[in-house]
Amino acid sequence: MKILKNLTLGLMCLTLMVSCKKVDELTQFRMEFNEEVTIPSSTGVNLPFNILVPDTETNASSTFASNNTRKDLIEEIIIEELDLTLFSPSGSDFSFLKSVSIYLSTEGKDEIKVAWKDNIPESPGNKIVLELTNSNLKDYLTQPEYSLRLNTVTDELITSDHKINVHSVFFVDAKVLGV
Repeated sequence: MKILKNLTLGLMCLTLMVSCKKVDELTQFRMEFNEEVTIPSSTGVNLPFNILVPDTETNASSTFASNNTRKDLIEEIIIEELDLTLFSPSGSDFSFLKSVSIYLSTEGKDEIKVAWKDNIPESPGNKIVLELTNSNLKDYLTQPEYSLRLNTVTDELITSDHKINVHSVFFVDAKVLGV
């Protein structure tokens, strides 16, 4: 009889754990952003320079509402993916870049480094995937807008503007039922 009670209790605990995990997954979602930046021609070689991206609207309130949560229920936001794709001039690649770092900021918060790529290879193609921070970015992505700053170092002179798409994906985890 005692074995049956323990077995029943164990099965109930296992069911509860699986159920909680399923409920938790209902409050997890992703936010995706695309921004365009231009690296101007005649940028100095081996000198760091900054490219400021205009403020990006997060649409946080509507995104949270469509995922059945609210700003005050967000537990964490972690960057999952950040890549750069060079789309102009046609046929060019990132071989002109030596390194790139991307910083995130929002009103009232210090700037934070969220992604980087050092020692970019000589033939990287037109897309590079950056290394990412594991910092909780909740305080930045729950705001109405944020700003990106790219700090780049080139290793060759570029004679035309280079247009780049900055694609980012953030994983959002909210509290289950406000608990």
